[in-house]
Amino acid sequence: MRWEVVGWGALALLLFAAEALAPGAFMLWIGIGAAAVFVLVAAFSGIPVLWQVVAFVVLSVVAIQCYRRWGKARARPSDAPLLNRRAEQLVGRVVPLQQGIVDGLGRVSIDDAYWQVSGPELQAGSLVRVVAVQGTVLVVEDAGRPL
Repeated sequence: MRWEVVGWGALALLLFAAEALAPGAFMLWIGIGAAAVFVLVAAFSGIPVLWQVVAFVVLSVVAIQCYRRWGKARARPSDAPLLNRRAEQLVGRVVPLQQGIVDGLGRVSIDDAYWQVSGPELQAGSLVRVVAVQGTVLVVEDAGRPL
């Protein structure tokens, strides 16, 4: 085997392994470019190293662009779009105020956490409905009578 064939094959395998260890669908496409150059170099001897590198760069860019154009468009929608957005999961919940809202800020306890809230002036114990999220602050509105 020629050294360039072994080198491109090893690079392709290394990039595929990197994708497996840290998935993100990026190293995969560069690995496909390296694998394509591996096939070209194995099939045709005498290709200068400079042209091999140029082919690698071009084929990697083409593979990435193909993924961005057709691969992402076919990605299936998530069945849990709010999975890692905990605060947004709370929109719609009705809870009592732990600490009354004074000067626009108060506090509630939801499940196992305390949340800072903003909204109209209300007393502690008043029921509030979470209507939005601004960073880590829950935006609330009056939801009825106090407890």
